[in-house]
Amino acid sequence: MLLAQLSVRSGGFGNGSGDFLLPCRAMTEPASADAASPGVGDHAEIIEREAGLHRNLTPRQLSMIAIGGAIGTGLFLGSAISVRLAGPGVIFSFLAAAAIAVCLMWALAEMTVAHPVAGSFGVYAEMYVHPWAGFAMRYSYWLGQVIATGSEVLAASIYCRHWFPNVPSWMWIVGFSAALVYVNARSVASFGEFEYWFAMIKVLTITLFLILGASLLFGIGFPPIGIANYTGHEGFLPNGWQGVALGVAMAIFSFLGVEIVAVTSGEAKDPSTALPRALRWTLGRMGLFYVGGLAIVVGIVPWNEVGLGESPFVRVFEIVGIPAAAGVMNFVVLTAALSSVNCNLYLMSRMLFSLSRGGYAPAALGRLSARGTPLAALLVSSMGMFAALFVDHWFHARAYVYMLGSAFLAGIFVWQMIFVTHLLFRRRTAKWTRPPLRLAPRGPWSSAFGLMGLTAVLISTWWVPGLRITLEAGVPWLVFISLCYLVWRKVRSRKFSDGALQDG
Repeated sequence: MLLAQLSVRSGGFGNGSGDFLLPCRAMTEPASADAASPGVGDHAEIIEREAGLHRNLTPRQLSMIAIGGAIGTGLFLGSAISVRLAGPGVIFSFLAAAAIAVCLMWALAEMTVAHPVAGSFGVYAEMYVHPWAGFAMRYSYWLGQVIATGSEVLAASIYCRHWFPNVPSWMWIVGFSAALVYVNARSVASFGEFEYWFAMIKVLTITLFLILGASLLFGIGFPPIGIANYTGHEGFLPNGWQGVALGVAMAIFSFLGVEIVAVTSGEAKDPSTALPRALRWTLGRMGLFYVGGLAIVVGIVPWNEVGLGESPFVRVFEIVGIPAAAGVMNFVVLTAALSSVNCNLYLMSRMLFSLSRGGYAPAALGRLSARGTPLAALLVSSMGMFAALFVDHWFHARAYVYMLGSAFLAGIFVWQMIFVTHLLFRRRTAKWTRPPLRLAPRGPWSSAFGLMGLTAVLISTWWVPGLRITLEAGVPWLVFISLCYLVWRKVRSRKFSDGALQDG
């Protein structure tokens, strides 16, 4: 299946089972529309319940974490899908996806600076939309990260076969999993430093690719390739604008993960200045890497040959004459997979931590270790990773692909709800005496554009080969998680009425 070959970086679920022995108070409306300290006075209870995490992530780490979360093996190996749909017109597909991602990051930056908490967009949806939205977003995101981690650690074991074909896959899976769980369990600073260097390898590889690719196109030290591959092979738009439109779905898939920088806000040093800087840095480089990288790919390799046997990145390195190009790229995609696992473990543990502190999961998952890490939430999330691997091994052709489809829908659903939340955030905070930082243009237009664009992308997945499962599996998932919320609310209300829970 198409999705089984790609790296999933979105979505999430947890069943929230167990006894809710929760000391946390229920979320309340802002204490005053005229609060003097937006983000503190307005939602003091939200900030209080998510407190305790150590703010040790530096600006340089935040920027690299965002890049590491968004750039996975999908760019190196899975970008061929978009190229086969749109031809050289894939440049327009990724420009459209980048425009939506820019609007998303504007929206996230404004809300994150106002409320720097670990639950991030899930907490914002709870505050400004409805508790159901916060419940559904965080659990959906958690499930997607479980699936992503399972698929990435499995991919890492496959990449290791290139050098060690006789070593069983399970040994790599166990070894990588244990090592990265240990890194995350030590401290957030340890996670940040490891992710910084993981992401640096990807950044350097893509930068080298862009330089070498441009040299091949323009004939700097090599015979010039020129524009022949842009205009030949049925032209720049071989499948018309319909192909470009369908290519946007896979482009959005590639951008999923940039929202990780908002999740790190609960552990960032000086989030009011570091987060906007990290978001701007991330957007600029993401646009260059994705749009520039694919422009070079379709300029050097005929679009109808991309994806037939090897990564387009390997092809460029081989043309340049880099020794052992396949081995070099195998190392790069291995580090890309491990980087994604590292990020996903961080995200999963923070989502469960936030759910627990909000009253949506067992209280034990909201406790912190002496080093300030949600260790119980991390261990539960890592067990989910092994469960995903079990499902992949035994039910790969059936259940697992439905999980992947649910995860892809969850990613788009989370982005859509971020835009909805931002629209309501703008309306509510307009009444504050000291409005929060504004990064998006005035008015609702950027978030409205992003919301409409994502809705069109979601509908288009019905006609994208391999992505129809997104709607077939994802919509039932949203129905299921909504039923879970209704059951949780009924149980919680009954405990309140019985005096089992104390408010405040």
